[in-house]
Amino acid sequence: MHVTKHEHACLRLEQEGKTLIIDPGAFTLPLNDLHDVVGVVITHEHPDHWSAQHLDRLVSSFPGVPIYGPEGLAHAAAGFDIRVVFPGDTVDAGPFHLEFFGGKHAVIHESIPVIDNVGVLVNGAFYYPGDSYAVPKGADVALLAAPVGAPWLKIGDAIDFVLAVKPRRAFATHDMTLSQAGLSMGHERLKWAAEQNGGEFLPLEPGQSTDI
Repeated sequence: MHVTKHEHACLRLEQEGKTLIIDPGAFTLPLNDLHDVVGVVITHEHPDHWSAQHLDRLVSSFPGVPIYGPEGLAHAAAGFDIRVVFPGDTVDAGPFHLEFFGGKHAVIHESIPVIDNVGVLVNGAFYYPGDSYAVPKGADVALLAAPVGAPWLKIGDAIDFVLAVKPRRAFATHDMTLSQAGLSMGHERLKWAAEQNGGEFLPLEPGQSTDI
């Protein structure tokens, strides 16, 4: 499985000539050179994780492509055919087996309502939690996309999340809110966390990829 990091929280997974897109949001540039997209996963309704423009382009280019997301997204993106998923659900999209975890967005502030959020485990190997610290219980995570910067994120909690997941490799995502200095600091903290359980940290930049 070939995994590409795009701007902010967007990810592209490719296997057997098929493509899965995760969280194409407002901070992500238009996705080019897409081939045979068989599924789209949107972890929650915040606009940095989805946009009507991205979904319009995907649905136009790949008619009938299933879009998976939590119930809150189905209300926010009412103009699109969202296939609602809940924690514990599993679905298959081409060669991608998807398992969903969590259920709720991390708390930003007590004054802000907590919304739906699902983390997704792909083929039992790649995990992305969306805007949460939901741990995929029982999974042997080969590659983790770990959030590094957000209004809801404290770096100590992000470190604890990586320590809990114990991935063999990890890279940082959800990073457009950080300065270059802040991103470098976050990378160092997540690198330390990954290495505590014998893992490796990959300092991927937008457009860079790795294989599982």
